[in-house]
Amino acid sequence: MAVRTHWTVEHACSHSVDHDLSNRPADKRAGFARWLASKDCTDCWKAARDTDSESKEEWLATKRAEEQDAAVAWARRFDMPQLEGPEKALDWGERSRHQLMTAAHTALVLEGTWDEADWADLEEKARAITRAGWWIDQRDAEGTDLLELLDAATEADRGTENPYR
Repeated sequence: MAVRTHWTVEHACSHSVDHDLSNRPADKRAGFARWLASKDCTDCWKAARDTDSESKEEWLATKRAEEQDAAVAWARRFDMPQLEGPEKALDWGERSRHQLMTAAHTALVLEGTWDEADWADLEEKARAITRAGWWIDQRDAEGTDLLELLDAATEADRGTENPYR
């Protein structure tokens, strides 16, 4: 007599499903069937995953909107120029610029040894970089590296108002 290959499993979601376990070794089938019983059936698992995905997407969209609002308000407050580049990169570039500038101010002025005059010089250099892609490329940089990064920026990263372009 052979070990059975089909098991009817009552899942945690209370659905009863027939499972073909013939692709598992005979001595593993009963244990796997018990494990399946502790889980939701495939349909319920997928529905829960899809709901989670939607709520994560909603949460992320809300977070991005809040970050964008903060970046726009900051740019206005500190007279930062509009960024240039593809439409899809502009918001991301603004958020990246805001996050890097905030991190730099914290590291260099609030926690570091810079005074407001030093910061004003760095801020002027930052205003010259208007290519959104440049700010996106620097999004993972340390705030303490910003001055060196700004000095390394090329003419292509500077605004179209630059008379030397």
